[in-house]
Amino acid sequence: MTFNRSLFSTERTNWKTPKALLDELDKEFNFDFDPCPSDNANFNGLEIEWKERNYINPPYGRVIGLWIEKAYRESLKGKICVMLLPARCDTKWFHDIIMPHATEVRFLRGRLKFDDQKNSAPFPSMIVVFGVKKTINIELKL
Repeated sequence: MTFNRSLFSTERTNWKTPKALLDELDKEFNFDFDPCPSDNANFNGLEIEWKERNYINPPYGRVIGLWIEKAYRESLKGKICVMLLPARCDTKWFHDIIMPHATEVRFLRGRLKFDDQKNSAPFPSMIVVFGVKKTINIELKL
């Protein structure tokens, strides 16, 4: 097994979402926009208006909080924002934005293997949803 130093540093910040995970989320949320595509380094999704159903796998470096804040602000406009994030529950952005404002947080079991990597990530991941209101259907039998 080789040691991939970039997994443990801010040397690399973009990670390609596992296709199977993206497909499952797309079935549920029917995405129409990705504001941070991994194949276009010149595109800056922080500077534009997002669409209605957004999938966000942001850069995992020091700017990650800006992406989380942007997703929350877009959700206030009635948009759905679903984020793939490292599960870093000790961070400022987790406590200040995700905890009080996320509609849902899903912690993923195990470690993801990003599509462009040979080994699994050395960190856990989570799905954070802003803007979807969950409804509970209760069937009453009278």
